[in-house]
Amino acid sequence: MYRIGMFSKLGKVTVKTLHHYNEVGLLTPAHVDDETGYRYYTTAQLFRLNEIIALRQMGFSIPEITAIVDGHNAAGIFLGRKAELECEAITVADRLFRLNNYINERKEGALMEYQAVIKEIPSYTVYSYRTTIPGYSSLNEIMPSLGKKVTGLNPGIKCVEPDYCFNVYLDGEYRDTDISVEICQAVVSPGKDGEGIVFKEIPAITAVAVLHRGPYEKIGSAYAYAVKWAEQNGYRITDNIRESYIDGVWNKENAEDWLTEIQVPVEK
Repeated sequence: MYRIGMFSKLGKVTVKTLHHYNEVGLLTPAHVDDETGYRYYTTAQLFRLNEIIALRQMGFSIPEITAIVDGHNAAGIFLGRKAELECEAITVADRLFRLNNYINERKEGALMEYQAVIKEIPSYTVYSYRTTIPGYSSLNEIMPSLGKKVTGLNPGIKCVEPDYCFNVYLDGEYRDTDISVEICQAVVSPGKDGEGIVFKEIPAITAVAVLHRGPYEKIGSAYAYAVKWAEQNGYRITDNIRESYIDGVWNKENAEDWLTEIQVPVEK
């Protein structure tokens, strides 16, 4: 038999670790000297120690290892850890893929203007209004007047904070003229429909989000970048693209300071 110090060297673990395994009942000494208190281990116990080390290296916790070696739902614990590792592998692979694309974009200088991130956008209650506009500049008149109509129909209606105002373009592609659009504003609670205004619930989405600073007439390049990024990073577009308005004519005099977020609904 070996005293604990020598056994720790054989097993390539610390004495502190062996003390801990003893305290939790995972690996107790084969013999404890009553007079000196010295702990002794046998070479046969190296098999038990190696099993514990192997399970620790797989990421199992001490309580899980105790259950496994004692035969308590070992199969279920293995399947649970397997599922966790598979999920982690997918996450790591996705991050690596996106990192490689990011590195390539830096080399090409594309990051000077746009960057893309994945966002989880929750569900909202919105009022919506569908129309066809001749060009993006006409939104500067339509959207304020629409807000007045909604307020007239629903006095005291409140928008969510932070504000979430967005348009959904229904043509399925970027257009310069004759644009079919659904104008949406997230509100605290539903109100009264009328004059083409409809209250409804929109579902939560996962979206590729790209910020565009500047006038709406130049936003096409942001669309192109967002769609290309989604495709290059293994995402499938699942719905029409949203434009979320953060800064605009209502708070920025210079159109170059307007800030819009392109949100492309996607899934893996």
